[in-house]
Amino acid sequence: MKIGMLVGVLIAAVFAAVVTTGTVTKVVTDHMEAQTGGVVKTSCDASIGPTLPGQVDRGSSDINKLDDEQKGIVALIISIGKQRSLSPRAWQVAIQAGMTESKLRNLTYGDRDSLGIFQMRPSMGWGTVAEVTNPPYQVNKFYDVLLAVPDWENLRPGDAAQRVERSGFPDRYHSWEPMAALLVQNEGQIVDVVGCGSSVGSVVPPSQAAAQAIKFALAEQGKPYVWGATGPNSYDCSGLMLRAYESAGIILPRVSRDQYKAGAMLPVRQAQPGDLLFLATVPSNPATIHHVMMYLGDGKIVEAQQTGVPVHIRDFSFDEAEVVAQAVRPGV
Repeated sequence: MKIGMLVGVLIAAVFAAVVTTGTVTKVVTDHMEAQTGGVVKTSCDASIGPTLPGQVDRGSSDINKLDDEQKGIVALIISIGKQRSLSPRAWQVAIQAGMTESKLRNLTYGDRDSLGIFQMRPSMGWGTVAEVTNPPYQVNKFYDVLLAVPDWENLRPGDAAQRVERSGFPDRYHSWEPMAALLVQNEGQIVDVVGCGSSVGSVVPPSQAAAQAIKFALAEQGKPYVWGATGPNSYDCSGLMLRAYESAGIILPRVSRDQYKAGAMLPVRQAQPGDLLFLATVPSNPATIHHVMMYLGDGKIVEAQQTGVPVHIRDFSFDEAEVVAQAVRPGV
């Protein structure tokens, strides 16, 4: 198969460090803009990755199969995205589109007159043949069209890619979501893609709904605990969970004991970000549940704990006293 020219040795070299197994420095809120080349803080929730448990491993496997040309194009997509101060979600959309259309190669052929990374067609107004085979032009053009898509930031990345590409096979863009999310995280150094620069770890939520619920709960930090409150100015434990998942389109019961019955149950040690964890006076007896909190991954939870303690993130251990043996995944 004939492929386009490599994007450049320098860009590929920049990417090379990404696929090694070193750790990526965590990005803290105060330094988010500096660490991401001018990307504003609110963009750090954009790389919402694998929507099914277990897909992180598949994403890593896909990354390991990329060659130098593909790595260079990924680096170019992210570099231009940063230069334009676009959010990591935009980078992810472009990566998924490029992988679907050309396997991230600058092709000199395609269906009818389709060319390049995104299979742009000169006959459809994407540019001249010289332009749509020029990698920087292609990436910038893709971003231009993406930014004109209404509400693209709130679409699943593959759906946003489809709005740009208008393919006859719209679902195929989702196939590369795990890989693209990890590339954004690693190459873009966007580690805590859910935590928005807090000290939360980089574990990817199992669904976009979970990611939205986490985003809501984290934004309420600092608001006071008030028993029976459901926001917007104060919360109790179950009130915070109620509103967090309501923001994701999932309606939970009002109190913690009923929220325990409001989703799929799984062993608490298998909890993933967004899952609800419970405390009970007698952990083996759900009738004694008195507290609910949201797991964030990496041994962190967000909660409205008690009077005098505002909504906050704290360290969590599954060995804490009163932890109920089952976690609950709302909406499943």
